Amino acid sequence: MNLSEYKDIIKQAIANEVEAKKFYEDAARTLKDPHLKNLFTSLAEEEKKHRDILTKIFTSNTVDRYFKESRDYKVAETVEEPELSLDMRPADAFALAMKKEEAAMKQYTEMAGMCDDDEKRQVFLDLAAMERDHKLKMESAFIDIGYPEVW
Repeated sequence: MNLSEYKDIIKQAIANEVEAKKFYEDAARTLKDPHLKNLFTSLAEEEKKHRDILTKIFTSNTVDRYFKESRDYKVAETVEEPELSLDMRPADAFALAMKKEEAAMKQYTEMAGMCDDDEKRQVFLDLAAMERDHKLKMESAFIDIGYPEVW
């Protein structure tokens, strides 16, 4: 894999983060509950940070590994994706966020599986690891708010 191919992959990942940021901003504008508005605004800021990280990688002009594997609680896989609504509960808001991160993680994992080039495959696996880390954060928040009885 040459630098140009690597940059094309990172460029698409940046576009994905921009799209996720827009989704969270739109959700924040849609929701009535001020706490959920703040939650989705903070999620949009997280996606902006991820975009900024990927932009630094894009401009570094080096092919390197930047993300490490993280744990996966697989909580997202056990719930249905809720619809965005004006009156959604906080647990549903976190469920929606973790399902979005799960979808991004799966997309990169599938892209890795389609690669014949080992280096490209590793880049996609690294991007999947980044999304898995985002998903882990949402799963932790979902468990904390969705199952307060565990406290």
